[in-house]
Amino acid sequence: MTSTCAVWHIYSVTNAPDPLVELKAWFIAQLDDLWPVALGSLSLRRSPCIRKNCQACATGEKHASYVLYVRREGKRYGLYIPDELVPQVRAAVANGRKLEALVADAGVRAVGVLKGARSTRRSRS
Repeated sequence: MTSTCAVWHIYSVTNAPDPLVELKAWFIAQLDDLWPVALGSLSLRRSPCIRKNCQACATGEKHASYVLYVRREGKRYGLYIPDELVPQVRAAVANGRKLEALVADAGVRAVGVLKGARSTRRSRS
C-alpha cells in the first residue's frame, strides 16, 4: 500500500515547474521593453565636404552628421543617421546595452539553476 506522503512526493517531483523554463519565461518577459534594439555607438562627426570654397570647411567648423558605428563579422563600419532619427537610434543603442546586461544576468541565473539541479541530483544518489 502506498502512503499519502509517497504519492504527494511523486506528484510534486513530476509536476514541479522546471526552473530553466521559468527562467526562460522571465527572460522573454524582460524583452518586451527593449525594442527597438541596436548595438554600436552613436557619434556626432564633423567632416569636410567636396565643394570648393565652402564657408563651413574654410572656418574649420566642417559639416556635422550622426553615424552609428557597428561591427559585423569583425569589421567596423558606420551608418549615416539622419538628424530626425537620432532620438530613436539613441534609444535603440541604450536598449542594446540593457539587453547585453540582461543576457549576462540571465547567464548567471541559468548557471545557478544548473548548479542547483546538479547538487540536488547528487544529494539524491
